[in-house]
Amino acid sequence: MATRTVRIGSSHGLHARPAKLFTQAAKDAGVPVTIAKGSGKPVNAASILGVIALAVEHGDYVTLSVDGEGAAAEGTLDTLSELLVTDHDEQ
Repeated sequence: MATRTVRIGSSHGLHARPAKLFTQAAKDAGVPVTIAKGSGKPVNAASILGVIALAVEHGDYVTLSVDGEGAAAEGTLDTLSELLVTDHDEQ
């Protein structure tokens, strides 16, 4: 299992728009992905309700976990991490 911890970049956190972008990308990854806020319980990263329920705010740290190893898992983490560190509210 590959993991990565990133800091949320959207100035209003993971509200509906950035959460939708993130969950769609997690769903498109084709492998199980989870996200956890701080040391909290991980939720399915492809679940919009699960992700919004985490109440992730700007500057919070989240940990992504991909069920897999190697280049494919790292590529998935790269894609998802980029979505999380980007400020989607300034666009």
